[in-house]
Amino acid sequence: MTLQFSTTRERTSASMPSREDLGLFATYNAAMNAKLYAAAAALPKEALVADRGAFFGSVLGTLNHIAVGDTIWLRRFMAHPSDLPALKAMAGIPAPTGLAHMICDDLQSLWEYRRRLDAIILALAAEVSDNDLEQPLRYRNARGDFQKRFGTLLLHLFNHQTHHRGQVSTLLSQSGLDIGVTDLLEWIPDHA
Repeated sequence: MTLQFSTTRERTSASMPSREDLGLFATYNAAMNAKLYAAAAALPKEALVADRGAFFGSVLGTLNHIAVGDTIWLRRFMAHPSDLPALKAMAGIPAPTGLAHMICDDLQSLWEYRRRLDAIILALAAEVSDNDLEQPLRYRNARGDFQKRFGTLLLHLFNHQTHHRGQVSTLLSQSGLDIGVTDLLEWIPDHA
């Protein structure tokens, strides 16, 4: 059996994330980050920095990578044609030097940085308009120049966090720590 998926598809408003979806993702991500950091705080420093074979080595290394990814994307989002006010806070945050950049070498400092990023993401989700989501965003990375729809890039930001939080959750579980329910489903309101 062969499954075939189209790599291109016509976008319609029904296939776009809504402003409500983005608000849900932003709220969920901030809450999951808080749960993750609270659980990680139960580990001694040696366990936080121990290389466990994850993509970014340790619990602390992976948490740093999530913050690095968010920082890179939020700084790219500053180029959005709407000049979104929430992103002005990124002007004082330096760009990471690479994907494995260590923003902070201790959990408490990284948690303060994380909360700052989450506040910016929450503010961005609250102010973005449907028109903003449709706008293309030009950016550059190590592979070249790109132009993609802003709403879809926001989905990537949230998906990236979820992907690596899952890795940290596994590392914490291997250390005997359970962060509890992490399913987005728990955050989706019942339909009236």
